[in-house]
Amino acid sequence: MAQVKAKKALGQHFLTDLEIARKIADTIEKPELPENAKIWGDLPVLEIGPGMGVLSQFLMKAGRMVKAVEIDAESVGYLNRVFPDLEVVEGDFLKMDLRELFKGEFALIGNYPYNISSQIFFKALEYRENIPVIAGMLQKEVAERICSKPGSKVYGILSVLLQAWYGCEYLFNVPPSVFSPPPKVMSGVIRLTRNDRKTLGCDERLFKTVVKTAFGQRRKTLRNSLGGLIPADSPILKDPIMALRPERLGVEEFIRLTLAVKPE
Repeated sequence: MAQVKAKKALGQHFLTDLEIARKIADTIEKPELPENAKIWGDLPVLEIGPGMGVLSQFLMKAGRMVKAVEIDAESVGYLNRVFPDLEVVEGDFLKMDLRELFKGEFALIGNYPYNISSQIFFKALEYRENIPVIAGMLQKEVAERICSKPGSKVYGILSVLLQAWYGCEYLFNVPPSVFSPPPKVMSGVIRLTRNDRKTLGCDERLFKTVVKTAFGQRRKTLRNSLGGLIPADSPILKDPIMALRPERLGVEEFIRLTLAVKPE
């Protein structure tokens, strides 16, 4: 059976190590914590970028209902021939209404294309009430950023926005040698588990603006980066928090800043 040719424009690097593929599938199939197993149950799975099905086969063996979104027509043809029982949806994940694919909750997983991985996670946030668990592999640098804590040099916009709604775990590294073609960077596998937060308690759109504005000038203190957003008479301007740089703040502090801009 002919192999699919990796396309640079799509950021394709096909995983060839079956044991690593099995371990990635296990991040949602065999959660370590009993309470996670109860939460995730027998959720259907949405896989992004299945390529040649190296991960798909293990998800299917677990008995889950799997839908795989693939933008590459060559990959779609390959998957339909080799895995006829896999439901393949051809199209651009970033342009899809995921509620048309699943009526209720589902798990999201994939060996995410490096060139759009951040966009994938931002889109997943829009469907957070439908996605109790997100797992998969992406560039190590991005994986570390998502899971980093306040005070880290890589902590940033993606960290705050995702950690507002999910608990984030960095699970393990994946070397370039197990891909075809090998990428020039290390990869990392992560898992995000939906937390119990129902609302931020502030304007969510404004929260995003505050976070993005603060990190847009991350070398500046919050007093300098957010000065144009916060009313001149706001008490928070005298708070020691304003002398900090954005990477020192957690989700709750950013919520407090948002309320200082516009109280609920």
